[in-house]
Amino acid sequence: MEELKKRAEIDPKFKWKVEKIYQNLKEWEKDFEELKKEAPRLKEFSGNLTSGESILEYLKINEKISRKAEVLYVYAHLKSDEDTSNSTYQSLMSKIDIYMAEFSGYTAFFVPEILSLEDGFIEKEIKRLDELKKFKFLFDDILKEKPHVLTKDMEELLALASDCLDAPAAIHNILTNADMTFGKIKNEEGKEVELTEGNYSSFIRSKDREVRKIAFKQLFGEYKKLQNTLATSLTCSIKNFNFSSKVRKYNSALEASLKPNNIPLDVYRNAIKVMDNNLDSLHRYIDIKKKLLGLDEIHMYDLYVPVIETPKEKVQFNDGVKTILQALKPLGDEYLNIFKSGIEDGWMDIYENKGKKGGAYSWGGYDTMPYVLLNYNNELNDVSTLAHEMGHSIHSYYSRKEQPYYYAGYTLFCAEVASTTNESLLIHYLIEQETDEKKKMYLINQELEQIRTTVFRQLMFAEFELYTHDTLEKGVPLTAEDYNKAWHDLNVKYFGDKIIIDEEINVEWSRIPHFYSDFYVYQYATGYAAASAFSNSILKGKEEAVPKYKSFLKAGGSDYPINILKNAGVDMTTDAPIEATIKRFNELLNMIDK
Repeated sequence: MEELKKRAEIDPKFKWKVEKIYQNLKEWEKDFEELKKEAPRLKEFSGNLTSGESILEYLKINEKISRKAEVLYVYAHLKSDEDTSNSTYQSLMSKIDIYMAEFSGYTAFFVPEILSLEDGFIEKEIKRLDELKKFKFLFDDILKEKPHVLTKDMEELLALASDCLDAPAAIHNILTNADMTFGKIKNEEGKEVELTEGNYSSFIRSKDREVRKIAFKQLFGEYKKLQNTLATSLTCSIKNFNFSSKVRKYNSALEASLKPNNIPLDVYRNAIKVMDNNLDSLHRYIDIKKKLLGLDEIHMYDLYVPVIETPKEKVQFNDGVKTILQALKPLGDEYLNIFKSGIEDGWMDIYENKGKKGGAYSWGGYDTMPYVLLNYNNELNDVSTLAHEMGHSIHSYYSRKEQPYYYAGYTLFCAEVASTTNESLLIHYLIEQETDEKKKMYLINQELEQIRTTVFRQLMFAEFELYTHDTLEKGVPLTAEDYNKAWHDLNVKYFGDKIIIDEEINVEWSRIPHFYSDFYVYQYATGYAAASAFSNSILKGKEEAVPKYKSFLKAGGSDYPINILKNAGVDMTTDAPIEATIKRFNELLNMIDK
């Protein structure tokens, strides 16, 4: 193994150009001192938002100060992520983090004060002052929450209790990541290694079936021992969310989660219904997988193993970029040129170095370039990650270019669409171009697994969440046995009768941290479905497909996510996007089932 390089040893051409934000620490410190002087001005508006003019002045000053704060914050975090062992940048990050908590206190009065104004006041002022008109959506969004905002005292009380209400998630995190141990296990080479949550995924994909089986039984065996504690923890988390939605006068926890973004409840329920009507496709996949793996019987621990092994090919970064540019050709020259300029202008931090933050992300601020952190390791998966993160970055680039500051950010419901559209175009291209039959099968399996885990699995999670919240909302208690039974029944329904639903899987619900972020996971499935719909119409060369897709990228947060997608030609209130994803799944099954 080559020894990992220190940050200073990495060639500058492979590093992002953070110096475009600040040349040096002196510049950063100067801006930070200015921010600390300017920011307290915002407090002076508290109690004085009595006219359109004063509201407009607040919005202008808040934008100017917030943009400065954002740039300081982005720079400190990017520098810290380059090398987490660099104490200079760790303290810089710590300094801005502490200050940002104080800064948010300066602006906390704004929404409650807007909501306390008499009905019709804001609408009247928007009509009267032209400059306020562009903020109409911002105010509509605030005012629609009026029935759910409590008195000042109640809001303060809930804020004080928020830390305690978050306890179940914190307990689950510590219990599963710090306190639980899973013992030792023999790997494919017969060496004893410790089984952890971190390396479990490599064991469950092992070619050696005995390794997969032992890892599966050992991991879930430990969760089984703590099932009563983990059931209590999950029940408390759901009860807290149900309590909060009731206090805020929502009709249900689901409404409390979806209504702030104006997402109709039917979007959630319909996604589950469409999936339930198409489970025969997943049953067929299981049957094909069993056949391709040459198994007499297929178990839950066989689900993640690739149906075909191919020698790992090395893909150099520049070759990866060339492949992506070919795959994204249908998006047109403008998109490709932005992509190329991102590579050339220093958006990217490409290779791993000692102390660098792991994983990958796309980030930045309204006044900075989009920045992409990678840990590129010359594997096909890294090419896909690059396409994904650049999807986010170009979405941000368009949004910031086309939208004013207050509308430049996009919601979580839209966030994964652009990144997944890029991935979808890439995998389509790779499958189409591949002439080696084995490699082609491998790629087809990759896309099938992507749809299985992102759409089928996440909607199974969503169905489980609906059951748990509805049951507890009715005042019916849930024990570990109840959770186990519900999870077992869902696995039987989703995977069909061709697979053995091993009893260990019954406790899998206790391992999923997303269940502590209520009604969150369905957005993976809807995001994937929206991306599939976009890539499908782009690849088929449908009229206006690319301009419509770009209109989605340019919309930022200027409207509710459902409207933004609908205006771009993808209607998430219908069954069509998820049905189109299942249609693609079936096409892939036909390719692999020869």
